[in-house]
Amino acid sequence: MDLLVTFFEGVITFVSPCLLPMLPLYVAYFAGSSTTGAGEVVRTSRVLANALGFVLGFTCVFVALGAFAGAFGGFLTRYRSLLDVVCGLIVVIFGLCFMGVLRIPLLNRTLKPQVRMLPRTFPSAVLFGIVFSIGWTPCVGAYLGSALLLASTQASWAHGIVLLLAYSLGLGLPFVLSAVAIDRLSAAFDFIKGHYAQVNVVCGALLVVVGLLMATGLLNVWLGLLSA
Repeated sequence: MDLLVTFFEGVITFVSPCLLPMLPLYVAYFAGSSTTGAGEVVRTSRVLANALGFVLGFTCVFVALGAFAGAFGGFLTRYRSLLDVVCGLIVVIFGLCFMGVLRIPLLNRTLKPQVRMLPRTFPSAVLFGIVFSIGWTPCVGAYLGSALLLASTQASWAHGIVLLLAYSLGLGLPFVLSAVAIDRLSAAFDFIKGHYAQVNVVCGALLVVVGLLMATGLLNVWLGLLSA
């Protein structure tokens, strides 16, 4: 259940207003310098390889953060109930900010490392993914923060790794699919962009629900029942 939650948090991060409008730019980066005519197959394979490298880059960073969050939570096992409450309330705040109910300047800041490159090779695409993971946006920060807080309540670095792998998979799969089929998916993306107000409310409400379940301890109860 917790893996499913973090997976969908990754998917929602992808369709958020912070990332989806920038998708054509990311795909252009994946393509590097374009070719024409007979180079179509080469272009597609390069885009796919660079998209996979990009996903690998941010996955490495997110997984490392998940291991740290899980290990840190392990040191606080004696304060498990308090940790659940604190982390749950923080996730609720993330959700309220996402819905526009609260405004916290720190969560509205964006850190964009100044790196000028086109990922024409797989290693440079991996580096591009690492740079992406360092950037802070309200959308990525809210759902990534929620996944990390959930990992910290599990008191296990291994579980933290698995949770952030699920988050990265939810975020990465749409990137890879979009990189090779962006023209076919453009109608769906346009529909999402046209309903961002509703998307924000639904996504924020999901965070609030997860936060309340964490704070009340019900999330751990449900996870225990589902894993029994």
